[in-house]
Amino acid sequence: HQRASRSSWNEKGLRQHHVSNAPGQWKRLPPAAGITRPSLTRTSRHCQLFGGFLDDVGNFMKRFTTKATASHILIKGGAEAENKLEDLKAEIGDSPIKFAEAAAQYSECPSASSGGNLGEFGPGAMVKEFDMVVFKEQVGRVHGPVKTQFGYHLIYITDRTE
Repeated sequence: HQRASRSSWNEKGLRQHHVSNAPGQWKRLPPAAGITRPSLTRTSRHCQLFGGFLDDVGNFMKRFTTKATASHILIKGGAEAENKLEDLKAEIGDSPIKFAEAAAQYSECPSASSGGNLGEFGPGAMVKEFDMVVFKEQVGRVHGPVKTQFGYHLIYITDRTE
């Protein structure tokens, strides 16, 4: 006699093995550990995980391809600094020339000597609050006041590439 075997799936999605030494005499063996029936849920989860990985890679790559050029005016302090920047913003409008002049006169950052110009940088190079404005708001406009750990800023976004 030759030994025969077969397998099937139980209601829990586990594979069941059966063996027989004679026709019509099947004996069920315990399920193999960790072997489960493939399901749509598992496949969907796998696709979500893989898709999430690709999204993470895309976001990682954006850090190297997305760039912005911006200038800022920094005034250290609390409410009085915020009020001063509100007044400056009204004076400047969206003029890059007036912004550079105001930065040279009022900014408490070393970039004041270059009209507040911070040059080109990518996401993550500046503090989070600053990045959120530079990489999400409209180019060619003055934004703020924006509060960071350094004080209050007016930010002029000159250019952004994605």
